[in-house]
Amino acid sequence: MLLILLSLALLACVLLVIYPYAIYPLLLRRLPDRPVAADPAYHCRATLVFCAFNEAQAMPEKLTNIEALKARYPDLEVLAFDDGSTDSTYEQLAARPDLLQVVQGGGRNGKAHGMKILAARARGEILIFTDANVLLDEEAIDRLGAYYADPEVGGVCGRLEYLGEGDTVTASVGGLYWQLEEYLKKHESRSGNVMGADGSIFSLRRALYPEFPDTVLDDLTVSMAAVFAGKRLIKAEDVVAYERLVTSRGEEFARKVRIASRAYHTHMYLRPQLARMSSVDLFKYRSRKLVRWFGGLFMIMAVLLALVLCTLIAPWLGALTLLGLAAFIWVGWKGNVKPMSTVVEIGIAFIATLMGVMKAMRGRTVVTWNPAKSR
Repeated sequence: MLLILLSLALLACVLLVIYPYAIYPLLLRRLPDRPVAADPAYHCRATLVFCAFNEAQAMPEKLTNIEALKARYPDLEVLAFDDGSTDSTYEQLAARPDLLQVVQGGGRNGKAHGMKILAARARGEILIFTDANVLLDEEAIDRLGAYYADPEVGGVCGRLEYLGEGDTVTASVGGLYWQLEEYLKKHESRSGNVMGADGSIFSLRRALYPEFPDTVLDDLTVSMAAVFAGKRLIKAEDVVAYERLVTSRGEEFARKVRIASRAYHTHMYLRPQLARMSSVDLFKYRSRKLVRWFGGLFMIMAVLLALVLCTLIAPWLGALTLLGLAAFIWVGWKGNVKPMSTVVEIGIAFIATLMGVMKAMRGRTVVTWNPAKSR
């Protein structure tokens, strides 16, 4: 009887680990379509905003991209916030008043703080949010604006394409993870609302911009404001942005801990509004956010249950399983041997996310950020 109970518990943990990545996508595809009435001829004034901290290396390419966008869209307003950079980021931005207006913060205040300042200064009907190291396709503004012809649309997410996916195992796994994210957002959008945007490229009607504290993840808070206002948050496949993947395992681990910590802290802040969402949106949110945040816990429980089961069947089998697992992790950690290295990298990502969530549950969150050097 004990073996049966442990086997069922193991099965439940395995299903919970894979649910957001294998089961939820299948369920999502069964939801009915909700088309959007986009109009390519529709035009509205837009403001492009981004925050930067020590992004001097990315600035020349970023400014060239803004120059191309301004040449195509002369009425595009571009606002930037420098969060106390100690390199030449501010100087490079301030040297191009023909392209943008830059606000210099008084030290490290964080991205959410900077974005609120920029949003208050913006004059465009549509706010377009991006990151300092992200490049926008030259046709992105027109294509994005077309979706706002539909009055039901409150926010639009773009499609992010990562560069450098094959540089390291970390980058390769990051690329695979992002492909799944793009797939989920595509089908969430097709059936109604996307459950939050990534800060690389998304937009919102300025009238919907919410109030929020500096401690929350502004990307999630701002994008979900469209859903909370009874409007749609959709994904536009033809609005494309480009970003380089983080190739360092250590930097990616720290990034995932930081993002998970802020995301769960934001979840706690948004709970009253989340509870008022439709049943379909609640299903999507819990499937893509809540279950995934605790994937590391389910993974650890599955491993422990498997070891206990094997030991109960035969002590030598338990010992052999433990040795095999240790060897698998060691090879995956030290080498570049697939699939071991890929599986270990995925496991590391689960642990980083769980650590971030536990950090937030203890009342700790991260306000500021540092750009990854391995991009």
